[in-house]
Amino acid sequence: MANSKSAAKRARQNTVARDHNLGLKSRMRTFIKKVLTAISSGDKAAATESYKEAVPVIDGAVSKGLIHANKAARHKSRLNNHIKNMA
Repeated sequence: MANSKSAAKRARQNTVARDHNLGLKSRMRTFIKKVLTAISSGDKAAATESYKEAVPVIDGAVSKGLIHANKAARHKSRLNNHIKNMA
């Protein structure tokens, strides 16, 4: 429980920010899943297109401080390698 007015306000702001950040993280994971489903279906063109859509979303999560830059690079690298290794 907050002991001051400023701490109570900060707690209110944190709940709003948390809900916003959860939505952005969920959006990022959805875009990653779209790439993975395109890869598993075997459609290289669709996988490449969904990868191009996912990269700005992943980078946006980094710029907002939701994930670390290395995690974003790891996701992009692994997805790109999966696409390159498709037949």
